[in-house]
Amino acid sequence: MQLSDELTPLLDLLPSRLGHRLREGANSDGLIEVVLDLGRPPIARYPGHNIQLDPEPLQAEQLAAIATPLGAFDQNNRTGLPGTLHRISALRNRGGDIIGLTLRVGRALSGTLAPLRDLIETGSSILLLGPPGVGKTTRLRELARTLADDFDKRVMVIDTSNEIGGDGDVPHPAIGNARRMQVARVDQQHAVMIEAVENHMPEVIVVDEIGTAEEVLAARTIAERGVQLIGTAHGNRLESLVRNPVLNDLVGGVQNVTLGDEEARIRGSMRKTVSERRADPTFTAVVEILGHDDLVVHRHASTAVDALLRGHSPGGSRRRHSVEADAQPEREVQPKLLTTPPPLPPKESRHPVRVFPYGIPRDSLDRALRDIGINARSVGRAEKANLIVALRARVEDPQLEEMVAATGIPVYMVRRGTTAQIRRMLQHRLPQLNKPADSELAVAVQEAEAAANRAMVEGIEVELRPQSPSVRQVQHRILSGYRLKATSEGCEPDRRLVVQPQS
Repeated sequence: MQLSDELTPLLDLLPSRLGHRLREGANSDGLIEVVLDLGRPPIARYPGHNIQLDPEPLQAEQLAAIATPLGAFDQNNRTGLPGTLHRISALRNRGGDIIGLTLRVGRALSGTLAPLRDLIETGSSILLLGPPGVGKTTRLRELARTLADDFDKRVMVIDTSNEIGGDGDVPHPAIGNARRMQVARVDQQHAVMIEAVENHMPEVIVVDEIGTAEEVLAARTIAERGVQLIGTAHGNRLESLVRNPVLNDLVGGVQNVTLGDEEARIRGSMRKTVSERRADPTFTAVVEILGHDDLVVHRHASTAVDALLRGHSPGGSRRRHSVEADAQPEREVQPKLLTTPPPLPPKESRHPVRVFPYGIPRDSLDRALRDIGINARSVGRAEKANLIVALRARVEDPQLEEMVAATGIPVYMVRRGTTAQIRRMLQHRLPQLNKPADSELAVAVQEAEAAANRAMVEGIEVELRPQSPSVRQVQHRILSGYRLKATSEGCEPDRRLVVQPQS
């Protein structure tokens, strides 16, 4: 781990005897901040202890001598030193006079992201939690630099009070090739977040201290546009974030649900009203920073939040920077996945296979079942199903695990809940059902799939054979799943589809 704190410009602000004490008598390594309050001895704060720099209390003229070269403070009573990461904050009396200063050391760390490497490589949106002073902003800088320089991504830092990229118009080298948008007013951070996405097309947004409802909404809007988010929020642990009514939407939100008798029995719940996660988390992973060398990583925020809402431990992986062996992802528990098709009703049975969608739109499943023409239908309750089709991102949801444990229903996974992916999975997994009653429809489905592949790979128009209106409708749905357009040409009974390549 390499550390750069550029202390000299900060220490030069102090009276000579205090600067000398920090340079010579006290250890500057690990220095968090210097506290200068009117009428009190100056204090240097370190992790776990403080050092008194001078027994004499500070006088007003001494504070003025330190504050005057700093120039104007912003609306949050903060300023900085150009070209550095240090932050200076002022305490004022009711008349506006400065009666205290906090000189907080800003550091650039490199080589500390080994415990988070798996999250970075998978493109996860990462939310950092922790008490003040544990290094959340410091890690943001290193994450921004790593994503911009090592992964060659378009990174935009939303820099309120210039805490991430340092004071001045030129960003500090600590953020590497990441770009930086400054925020003039702290209450405009959410607007600048949206502006960054709309105007500069970043792949990654880095933002510090998400703390208002507007910023939470902006974060969700950004995530829904497919941009990776790296941020921090107020809260020491995941439990406190879930209890925060303003911020819990960052990890999916919380809603109260009243269970019916049958649903309560399936879940094994004694309560009729339970708390559940309202939506998918804005941040896919949560990192709790317990100390400078101590992290707890929740790789799947949805699983951790669901466990908390059911009264269980959120789990997580304890990781440390200094011990490479500890930087391992937590054990992943997955529902049982099938390697062979499940037992299904005989071909001559009139009873359809009943499929329960978990985490995917039911109408997408219905369209897929109609497209391939198998004897199956979707159902709204897991206990009525023969099998479950689930979104792969929800593989660790405790609710899904409870369903599998209680019913023994087999589970098939799809990466995305689109009709096209569900259809392909069912055709591959359920060959004994992949026999449409109408052989004409079966051939038409295969022809549409082949035409879609040619249009995407070769970039050419593909003309299908003439079909009846009902069969053309099925082909249209299949092509829509590939995001392809098709036009109907000719007159009945020779009317046919022409598949257009992607523009």
